[in-house]
Amino acid sequence: MNAFLDILGSIAWWGWILIFLIIIAIRDIFFQKSHTISHNFPIVGHLRYWLESIGPEMRQYFVANNREELPFNRIERGWIYASAKKENNYEGFGTDRDIYAHQHIFVKNQMMAFKIGANHPNIKDKTFVPCAKVIGSYNKREKPYRPASAINVSAMSFGSLSAAAVEALNKGVEKAGAYHNTGEGGLSPYHQKGGDVIFHFGTGYFGVRSKDGNFSMEKMKILVDENPCIKAIEIKLSQGAKPGKGGVLPGAKITKQIAEIRGVEIGKDVLSPATHKAFDTIPELMQLIEDIAEQTGLPVGIKGAIGKLDQWEELAELMLKTGKGPDFITVDGGEGGTGAAPPSFADHVSLPWVYGFSCLYKLFQDKKLTNRVVFIGSGKLGFPAKAAMAFAMGIDCINVAREAMMSIGCIQAQICHTNRCPTGIATQSKWLQKGIDIPLKSDRLAQYFKTFRKELLEITHAAGYEHPCQFTMNDIQVNVDDDYLHGDLQTTYGYEKRKVPFTNMQKLYDCRYLGGKDFKQIHE
Repeated sequence: MNAFLDILGSIAWWGWILIFLIIIAIRDIFFQKSHTISHNFPIVGHLRYWLESIGPEMRQYFVANNREELPFNRIERGWIYASAKKENNYEGFGTDRDIYAHQHIFVKNQMMAFKIGANHPNIKDKTFVPCAKVIGSYNKREKPYRPASAINVSAMSFGSLSAAAVEALNKGVEKAGAYHNTGEGGLSPYHQKGGDVIFHFGTGYFGVRSKDGNFSMEKMKILVDENPCIKAIEIKLSQGAKPGKGGVLPGAKITKQIAEIRGVEIGKDVLSPATHKAFDTIPELMQLIEDIAEQTGLPVGIKGAIGKLDQWEELAELMLKTGKGPDFITVDGGEGGTGAAPPSFADHVSLPWVYGFSCLYKLFQDKKLTNRVVFIGSGKLGFPAKAAMAFAMGIDCINVAREAMMSIGCIQAQICHTNRCPTGIATQSKWLQKGIDIPLKSDRLAQYFKTFRKELLEITHAAGYEHPCQFTMNDIQVNVDDDYLHGDLQTTYGYEKRKVPFTNMQKLYDCRYLGGKDFKQIHE
């Protein structure tokens, strides 16, 4: 025995490595059948799989250039990070973007920019850009709501995001004067940290779910009565990541708290149905909107990715006939978002935001309905120039999701669906969440929003306007293709945005800070 131990002790460290590799090779050749590469090329095959596993990181940090990554390139991410940290987000020596590339945006500047007076609200607050419209004013809802910020946090649910991330976002929107959309995971304690909330529900009815999995009006009334932070309600018809397909929350992410909030079982995959149980037709959807608004007093809107327009046209016709309808419509882009989805859906189902929104807006404009609805854009619009384009096309507010995540530390690892998010944002791992410093990250979300609004205002003033709602489609030029090189949005998309009722920023400022006097009285 001692002799054997002496032999083992005499083997050098490299000898142990050699023995280990021989054992792996024997296992690969004789015992495992699932991987052809490692069977045919033992040891080397494992190296190949390891290199493949870190390929995205290698390409992101060492291979891809500044402008070629998707969904967000290095320049875009860098601008968000610098803006959130209040660092220098300027570029020197001119742009490195191909300004002749397809769909490049040009904002037409006025020869003499808009001049701000000495007592203008934007002298007091360079980031003050409220929504120009009041949500729920046309339908005379009991509690209409004017978003104090034109830039807000889009639907991302607790469960998909971690508790720490949701809390950081909510505290951040409070500091920025924005609102926070809950996503379809229900209202969690982490959404109740001071920020305004848009309560969002989908086909799973999480948070307002009856025992049989249907929508419960009673639970909705209780939720709204007990949570004055809820300012409006959004019904999700579809989302850009996977329109026409139900949501999926892996069982690995279902903690006891998430199960209680959603009304589901711990550890089991949560599969939202593809369609709603509460309605099957457009008239039934309209009735649900009116019932919720009547029972809660809140504005009610819908969210959808745009594809076929026949049912949207039916909705518009019914709105004309009845004088009722959704108070706001959130248009999601087919580019996908924070929701995990099969590539076949993310790549091909529903229209990108610019195509989808332009089709829908044109339809509503033909029916003379645009000023009855607040339009919210959601689909990679978290940058000032893209925001200017979106306002020119007819939106009234912008919701950002992935950009907001990046402001609190997301590195675009693209493993949100695995519960292994390295930044602690899209995971339920307590260990990974500990990396999120909530006060610091909430400050960064607020600073990103403030920088965004400030630069959007500066672009607006350069174009000769006071508020982004005044942009017209003739103010934005885009590159189209090789045969028709460039043109304004009106020529490209075939309509002109209807003028938004707007007096001046001072009136909006007075409305925003009238010491609790409600917007209904102000609007009247």
